[in-house]
Amino acid sequence: MKKLFLSSSFKDVANLLPDFVDQDLKGKKITFIPTASIPESMKFYVGTGKKALQKLGLIVDELELTQATSQEILNKLSENDYIYITGGNTFFLLQELRKTGADKIIVEQIQKGKLYIGESAGSMILSPNIEYANEMDNVKKAPELENFSALDAINFYPLPHHTNFPFKKAVEKIISKYGTTLNLYPISNSQVILVDDENIKVESK
Repeated sequence: MKKLFLSSSFKDVANLLPDFVDQDLKGKKITFIPTASIPESMKFYVGTGKKALQKLGLIVDELELTQATSQEILNKLSENDYIYITGGNTFFLLQELRKTGADKIIVEQIQKGKLYIGESAGSMILSPNIEYANEMDNVKKAPELENFSALDAINFYPLPHHTNFPFKKAVEKIISKYGTTLNLYPISNSQVILVDDENIKVESK
């Protein structure tokens, strides 16, 4: 039973989360992974995402993968109620998820039905392969990444920031390059992909 909330910009669609989860969010603990933002110069979305979660009554428990022990990663991902991964560099995120083994734990938790919230890179990382992100993100920021096989928790490819600055042209390039070969789901900053088991729909705020 998968429960996935895949966004481009979480703060813009956060108000859709309570109805999707259909349970009281107040006091629930969410593992918040900002690791994808490390190599980026712009990181404002980390703070806005965190604030949006707190506004919904959630307790944010940060887990920065490059600084955490294996035990901390296992404990936080398995014991907390929900999982959230922010935006940033998708390739760097995959590199660190693999290095720490967090990738496998996250997939296990998703399969058990734990709610997963992705924002931008955090949404794309669930696809079978992230090679398509190369128009958006600099692959050189992940020098230890050997291939682009991602978490493969979904059979489609979220494409965030459709029509939104500064990614408008990059998204158009991805659509023209991969549109006929990949099952792309382009979403703007005011849209979210809701995955409820096998049911997938795009909703606007």
